[in-house]
Amino acid sequence: MPIPEQFIDELVARSDIADVVSSYVHLTRKGNNLWGLCPFHNEKTPSFSVSPDKQIYHCFGCGKGGGVISFVMEMEHLPFPDAVRVLAQRAGLEVPDAGVDDAGRKKRARALEANRRAARFYHDYLKSPGGRRVQEYIAQRRIAPRTATRFGLGAAPDQWDTLTRALTAEGFSKMELIDAGLAVAGKNGGIYDKFRSRLMLPVIDVRGDVVGFTSRILPGEEGAKYLNTPETVVFHKGRLVYALNFAKATKRPNLVLVEGNIDVITLHQAGFDNVVATMGTALTEEHARILARYTKELVLCYDNDAAGKQSTDRVLHILKNANLNVRVLQLPNAYDAEGKPIKQDPDDFVKRFGPAAFEKCLNGSAGQNDYRLETLLQKHNLADEEGRLAFLRDAVEVVAALQSPIEREIYGNKAAAAAGISGDAMAREVERFRKNRTWQARKQQTRKELTPAIQLQPRERELRYTNLRSARAEEGVLRLLLLEPELFSQVAGLGPEQFSSPVLAKAYTLLCQRHRAGRSTQLAALAGELTPEEMSHLAGILDQPEALANSGQALRDYIEIIETEAIKRGGNGAQDPLLAAQEKFREKKGYGGRPHE
Repeated sequence: MPIPEQFIDELVARSDIADVVSSYVHLTRKGNNLWGLCPFHNEKTPSFSVSPDKQIYHCFGCGKGGGVISFVMEMEHLPFPDAVRVLAQRAGLEVPDAGVDDAGRKKRARALEANRRAARFYHDYLKSPGGRRVQEYIAQRRIAPRTATRFGLGAAPDQWDTLTRALTAEGFSKMELIDAGLAVAGKNGGIYDKFRSRLMLPVIDVRGDVVGFTSRILPGEEGAKYLNTPETVVFHKGRLVYALNFAKATKRPNLVLVEGNIDVITLHQAGFDNVVATMGTALTEEHARILARYTKELVLCYDNDAAGKQSTDRVLHILKNANLNVRVLQLPNAYDAEGKPIKQDPDDFVKRFGPAAFEKCLNGSAGQNDYRLETLLQKHNLADEEGRLAFLRDAVEVVAALQSPIEREIYGNKAAAAAGISGDAMAREVERFRKNRTWQARKQQTRKELTPAIQLQPRERELRYTNLRSARAEEGVLRLLLLEPELFSQVAGLGPEQFSSPVLAKAYTLLCQRHRAGRSTQLAALAGELTPEEMSHLAGILDQPEALANSGQALRDYIEIIETEAIKRGGNGAQDPLLAAQEKFREKKGYGGRPHE
């Protein structure tokens, strides 16, 4: 390995998980543990726990868990070696060079360097005679040269392999260009440029690295209107927010989320440096968690056509449990010369009416609850009884979903006034809906509790147990060894082949090897050898209660169950497993076997 195991052990010992996690998540002490809102899924009530004693984190909501290294891997989306380097820098340690370069780290570094060189190539080409068509398109979109330079806009040549030849001449291999998403393999074994005859927009992450590109086709050309870098080791659409590298430093009190990259550029040019966009994909929960790190308020500003409103509704559903105050900016309707409504996006609006008009709309943006009620009013005809009833049914569901009684009263009264009924009648219907929903949830929970075997199984299907009784005992052995390493001396006769669960046998093997080598047996030290799913599962096991007052006897009981179940599975050769289990039981009780001394 490029990083010595002894260094990993020292790093884990010096990196207190509470200190590291608290730099990302606000934690509050309750009992022995620290609690906060999970950074890996949206929630309103804290279910994310950090145990300073066990040096683990575990979310009871989404199930993620592990040690300090795996936390950095998850939060920063880094491979194990890079997460170690981040932690080492934080701890003031220098990562020793074992003389062997890590392949994954090298691949990532080369992809970033190739993207950086490509961005410079495209930007330089834009200024050359060959980039004239893209220059004209940028001017047509009324993007100033200064703005184009700030966002690093460029031009892809209308040729097959201009970029490829330029970068291979600088020392990049064909495979490195393919891995970076800059080139595509041809049928004849050659490669050609991924982007040709396009406006190029480099995508820069919050660290300032060019991780990929988005591009727009030029007028009159055929092909996809927008084209992004494919998924690579550094480019992940579901995790990237365009222009967040600029917007994170805004002095404005919120971030504005729009649909298009050109919308972002135009609004930044107009003075709104808090505007961002997703990378040609719908907003994900991962996007929501990333945005919540940089702002407390998010304003949605999508196109004002039907598709834009559908996108707004979809995003509001995703953001309903996000740790964000969400507002909606609805652009005013626009009409053509014949009085017909036309689509209007932020780019059109700010160019037609100017920054002051957009600022006014931004200041007047509605809270998401007002937006939902306004959408229902537009959807239903309140002039007739059927429309009023349909509106009230939908409004009751919207209001009932609000967590705050004050919010329910305010928006319940608004809905009641719109439908011409009393606020009391609306409040009674909302409470009836909430009680019915609570009853349904309890009924579902009762059904779950009646099938405890399901609850004892791992969340991940590939980790499911085939022998629940043995696996629960195997969990107990691992938990005791992690909590009291001195118990390793009592498991010498227990082999991993007697385990029924492959993942638990794998963890047991790793822990025993580490103990024999005198290395750390903390769960955090296994981050480089276990998958995130395996790490989360083990963190959940370690977070379960275990009485340590008589840990030696508990360990012997667990081992006996494991050995007995292994015999039942035929683990002792040709002997009938049932007879073997009966014989073991007789030996334990003293009914047979060796004579008593």
